[in-house]
Amino acid sequence: MPIRRPTRRAVVGGLAAAPLALAGRGAWAQGGGPIRIGELNSYSRMAAFAVPYRNAMQLAQDEVNKAGGIKALGGRPLEFVFRDDGSTPGDAVRVAEELLTRENVAFLAGTFLSNVGLAVGDFANQRKALFLATEPLTDALTMSAGNPYTFRVRPNTYMQTRMLVEAVKARGVKRWAIVAPNYEYGQSAAANFKRLMAQAVPGFEVVTEQFPALGRIDAGATVGALAQAKPDGLFNVLFGADLTAFVREGNTRGLFEKRTVASLLTGEPEYMIPLGDETPEGWVVTGYPWDKIDTPVHKAFVQAYRARFNDTPRLGSLLGTVVVQMIQAMLEKAGSTETEAMIKALTDLRTETVAGPVTMRGLDHQSTLGVWVGETALNGRQGTMTKFQYEDGAKFMFPEAEVKAARKG
Repeated sequence: MPIRRPTRRAVVGGLAAAPLALAGRGAWAQGGGPIRIGELNSYSRMAAFAVPYRNAMQLAQDEVNKAGGIKALGGRPLEFVFRDDGSTPGDAVRVAEELLTRENVAFLAGTFLSNVGLAVGDFANQRKALFLATEPLTDALTMSAGNPYTFRVRPNTYMQTRMLVEAVKARGVKRWAIVAPNYEYGQSAAANFKRLMAQAVPGFEVVTEQFPALGRIDAGATVGALAQAKPDGLFNVLFGADLTAFVREGNTRGLFEKRTVASLLTGEPEYMIPLGDETPEGWVVTGYPWDKIDTPVHKAFVQAYRARFNDTPRLGSLLGTVVVQMIQAMLEKAGSTETEAMIKALTDLRTETVAGPVTMRGLDHQSTLGVWVGETALNGRQGTMTKFQYEDGAKFMFPEAEVKAARKG
């Protein structure tokens, strides 16, 4: 689902472009114009997630503006300036620089891939600009590479892996295989799984590990190597087109039969919809069963999203809404777009979101946003989640002592 790169002066939500004058280190003139936020993401390469995410941000932005904008700043409206980050660290840093210097945005948000998020986090630290990382999952972003200017919204790799370990440890499966994309996110997820399972299951062992290149999996060779090791459990970290190819080949060869499968992200509609009737049943997954969450605030969100876009929400849609809600709460508390004021406001900020209350932990700049954990099932010719529950991220975060040790440098 490729999309065209927006023009340099693309304006979201019908607002007039109103560049603001740079007023010192990280601070922009407040005036009465829109509060411009630079949002860079993998809109072309990861469109299945990023486009619904952008849609929801536009919807939430319009709702904030219709309700009177940021009241602590005299009713100034929000204006997201969307850019494609090129899905590479070099391109992303160039785009981030452009957003700060040419578009005069108040701060940066976004990114998808972990290596890209790390690069933009380092850039934000050098430029002393706030960066709200929304999607990248790498633990390093808020641990060893953490800095005063970078905050993260989604539950990190450690948190989501720990949720899966808690869900499968009672099964007592000891012999596991791991398959993960060969870049920072996949390597981190594999390391977390080995660490957490070793603590939870006596006799745990990994009989084989496969790390195919991101977006270039040889499904036949990967499935063959996993099957040859004859594991009793499989920890899967693949997503997107790699996941679809892997599942198809695995189904054909019976890889998943009579095996426990724990799988990161597979329950997210972005990745389950392409599987269709090939969705394996009984996998323990993290995901987003949007059609079965019955809280009033979530039902209202789904109704508004479907009415606006004539489509069902994805996990990206939920995240985009949470991000705007968090930004609104931050700005109302800060009463300013000066960088240090926004950082102070965001630290330990509690936000009421469509997913429930979320706190941005000041210790490591990691939010407590959770995720749904359940099992995959077929509903007709489409995959779904069953036996699920929402896991509050606050229960699965890195221990404080570990955070302090990782961030002390």
